[in-house]
Amino acid sequence: MIDYYSPSAEFYEMVATRHTASSGPPLTRVLADVDVSHGPVLEIGAGTGRITEVIASALPEADIVAAEPSATMRAVLTSRIARDPDLRRRVTVVDGSAQDMELPERLSAVVIFGVAGHLTPAERGSLWRRLSDRLPDGGLIVVELMGVSSPRVIPPVMSLRETIGRQTYEWWIGGEPAHGDAMRFTTTWKVLRDGRTVREVADDYIWHTFDVARLAREAGMTSRRITEAAGQAIPEIGVLVK
Repeated sequence: MIDYYSPSAEFYEMVATRHTASSGPPLTRVLADVDVSHGPVLEIGAGTGRITEVIASALPEADIVAAEPSATMRAVLTSRIARDPDLRRRVTVVDGSAQDMELPERLSAVVIFGVAGHLTPAERGSLWRRLSDRLPDGGLIVVELMGVSSPRVIPPVMSLRETIGRQTYEWWIGGEPAHGDAMRFTTTWKVLRDGRTVREVADDYIWHTFDVARLAREAGMTSRRITEAAGQAIPEIGVLVK
């Protein structure tokens, strides 16, 4: 699998912190009723481990397999796991990509954040079949939807601005249709000091758009969105149910 994150991995924790603050609570609610006796919980695309911590907190009895193909990201993930005695006991970190990783024989649930659009529809279909074979009836696959269900133009916008020490970091992201269901996203990190840009790190990647209904059709599963108590949908997260 292509390593999409190493070029800008030094900045990733700034994004992950904000991401976990918004996605962590709904993920916790979804996982609350998962029966972990069938097998480990699998996280595909664990990144630096922020969501891994959410899974572990939501399911204190679960064993977790955290798969991350980027060596740079995996170094931070392993460091985070190693310094926490509880995580160190329950979380196994593996070098694996969604397309070809070796799966445990049985799984209680699966969490896939920030990954599904990196896969073609055919690759996703293969993954859903492999996961379904290992999940119990009623088993969950929780997927981050990313809020982009079809290709469109997204003008570059500053999505994050953080100051650390004497430097300010800006994250700019935009996108445009590429081919078929795909978009090409372009990201740029700007490092500023005293109001002057001292460094830029730019990258781009292809993202295959989808919504939760499409994923359910691919997987042959039922689906639902996570909703707040007032019934307002959270567009970033969907749930596939075997």
